[in-house]
Amino acid sequence: METIAFRMVLNPGMREEYERRHAQIWPELVDALQNAGVRDYRIFFDPDSHHLFAILTRTSQHTMDELPKLDVMRKWWDYMADIMQTAPDHTPLQQALEPVFHLNTMS
Repeated sequence: METIAFRMVLNPGMREEYERRHAQIWPELVDALQNAGVRDYRIFFDPDSHHLFAILTRTSQHTMDELPKLDVMRKWWDYMADIMQTAPDHTPLQQALEPVFHLNTMS
């Protein structure tokens, strides 16, 4: 398993809408993420900067690179484009975050 993190930017005033849409995430999108090897996906919000911080765990055999080719992924990005910063094709603008510390207290 591998953990990655990245940052996205939410448009000001869109937190409630972002949360509402994710509370109603499409089952077919959940299936696509799971089939791609995503096992745990969390998103946190910084209200001062409007940054979204995403952390996900994926299998070593993940196929996340194939997700942008799926219709359900493209439709989700189109659906989210009005409330967050995206590229012209509606792909969310993402900045990879580099790990600098990890504490694992499980033994």
